[in-house]
Amino acid sequence: MSLDTSKVATSNGATAATAGKPSKLGGVAGWADERLGLAGAMKKNLRKVFPDHWSFMLGEIALWSFVVLLLTGVLLTLWFTPSMGEVHYEGSYDQLRGIEMSEAMASTLNISFDVRGGLLLRQMHHWAAMLFIASMMVHLLRVAFTGAFRKPREVNWVIGCLLLLLGTLEGFTGYSLPDDLLSGTGVRAADGFLKATPVVGSYMSFFLFGGEFPGQAIIPRLYIIHVLLIPGLLLGLIAAHMLLLVYHKHTQWPGPGRTEQNVVGFPMLPVYAAKAGGFFFIVFGVTAIMGGLLSINPVWKFGPYDPTKVTAGSQPDWYMGWPDGLLRIMPGWESVIFGYTISWNVMIPILIVPPTMLVILILLPFIEAWITGDKREHHLLQRPRNAPTRTAVMVSLMTFYGLAWAAGGNDIIAIKFHMSINHITYFMRVMVFLGPAIAFFVTRRWCISLQRHDNEKLLHGYETGIIMRSPEGGYSERHLPISEASAYSLTARDRDEIYTVEGDTDANGVVAPGSRAQAVRAKLSEKMYGYNVQKPTAEEIEEAHHHAEHEHELEAGLDHPADGHQFDGHSDHTVDEAPLRGH
Repeated sequence: MSLDTSKVATSNGATAATAGKPSKLGGVAGWADERLGLAGAMKKNLRKVFPDHWSFMLGEIALWSFVVLLLTGVLLTLWFTPSMGEVHYEGSYDQLRGIEMSEAMASTLNISFDVRGGLLLRQMHHWAAMLFIASMMVHLLRVAFTGAFRKPREVNWVIGCLLLLLGTLEGFTGYSLPDDLLSGTGVRAADGFLKATPVVGSYMSFFLFGGEFPGQAIIPRLYIIHVLLIPGLLLGLIAAHMLLLVYHKHTQWPGPGRTEQNVVGFPMLPVYAAKAGGFFFIVFGVTAIMGGLLSINPVWKFGPYDPTKVTAGSQPDWYMGWPDGLLRIMPGWESVIFGYTISWNVMIPILIVPPTMLVILILLPFIEAWITGDKREHHLLQRPRNAPTRTAVMVSLMTFYGLAWAAGGNDIIAIKFHMSINHITYFMRVMVFLGPAIAFFVTRRWCISLQRHDNEKLLHGYETGIIMRSPEGGYSERHLPISEASAYSLTARDRDEIYTVEGDTDANGVVAPGSRAQAVRAKLSEKMYGYNVQKPTAEEIEEAHHHAEHEHELEAGLDHPADGHQFDGHSDHTVDEAPLRGH
């Protein structure tokens, strides 16, 4: 056999092998790695595995819509003038030409009608804000319903709640900047909310507005808050959120091969990065289509803000609608204490209930961990039906939010459906208390029923739609066993353990009662888990399988009847030839 010397390595020659001269890019990379140590960290994190499920994209929608907000917001700052100085509008919009307005309003009209692509940018920016807040809300619901906020992700849940709060405040400051009649009405309402704060309310309003409302400072100050303060906080919290996501590893749905110690999915490079990048362009494209085709916040129809006027039927953006609804249905309660007027009709719906809802939302994982006493780490998600009480609590909060949000449109509902606005208001006053209680009861019973249904599927199989008749004339439906993958998913959950008080025993053998906190915890644990349906034991499943095998043997004549008739398994036929009942 001849040797092809062209294929022999240079190290086999007479001289020692020498390293080739690195490329310029390689030299720069080597220089940076020697000083920053990036290679090891990058190699590890770029091969980080992420699971693949459609529900995980909800958080990505929030992330990419925030990126769209940053891109469009930076471009809008090039033409927007955050000033309340008075000018006469001389732009392209005829109906407002010559009208006195603030520079902020004039520059907004200029962006909308005189800057090429300006209206598209404005509307993309506004729609991206809608998507950002909506996707954060739905993402938080997904996390809560699946138990993804359990240890070790409690801090990330708190960060998510704060992101939702900051996103809402960012939206409010953003739509207040154009200084049109609608946004000015919202700022006027905010001034009233501040002044409703006992003792310090008037001082807070004075410092924010630089004097009496409206003053000359509120738009510049809101602008700094909108483009500098809150975006900086959002960027910091999003970075912390993502770092904790990578550190804790992503949650995943139960399934074959998936445990609390591993992650089954695709690596960051090249698969997940390509999918995430493509999804960004989808979010950007959808936002661009909405900005180009769907009108939002047409400030030219409202005109400039005038403190002596108010917009008829004025309503805030949808995410501020639920406090507005509570404000509308709240009775006009006031008290005078030591000469100070306490406006309960403003304090309760605006200054008390929204912060209380936020605190409840933040504390949910900590309250659940205290009740259950569960200190384990959880990386597998739960089906909402397998945590009936948690699911019912979230649906109850959603019901309260939805009713309050609907109350924010009580005037529109009255007009469109030709109803009495007073009747709608009285109905909402009752339902904001009664509705969440009904939703809690119905949701928990529904989840428990679904648990029973899952157990039936595990033990007896799924319904085939085949009706069988016994020799005695009785009818029943034939069941077939579910697949192993489906059975694994249904059984990949822990059994619930009800906490019991463990009192100390004295020298005489008398058990001392536990503390009051332990008693409360035990009672809450009983309420939380007492009605849950636990998954079958291995012995029960084994017994059901043996029973099913025996039934299948007896039903063997179904597919090969003695008289030669062949059964069509794809249709729901009544089978007279079956020798015995199918279930």
